[in-house]
Amino acid sequence: MNNRTPFFESVINWIRKGYPEGVSRTDFPPLVALLRRELTAEEVTDVAMELVKLYEPREPVTRQQIADAIERVTSAPPTAEDVGRVADRLTAVGWPLRSRN
Repeated sequence: MNNRTPFFESVINWIRKGYPEGVSRTDFPPLVALLRRELTAEEVTDVAMELVKLYEPREPVTRQQIADAIERVTSAPPTAEDVGRVADRLTAVGWPLRSRN
């Protein structure tokens, strides 16, 4: 059963288009910061789980590990330059950003 919203599906599609080779370590924190503006914490974890499935990491990753990683990267805010770089990349593939603050 697929109970995902069209918005959730579009987030996954934007990330796939913006990061066809996977999200880099340097872009992960600002990407999560942007997602947290639009999605709930649970939805951000769901997005991360989808990305794990898509890019098949070497080792299995659990929801808790993803939640912990999100907490670590969001505890220190990304720089404005980092957010701008990721925002530009996602805007280029149709991400509807509210603002860049």
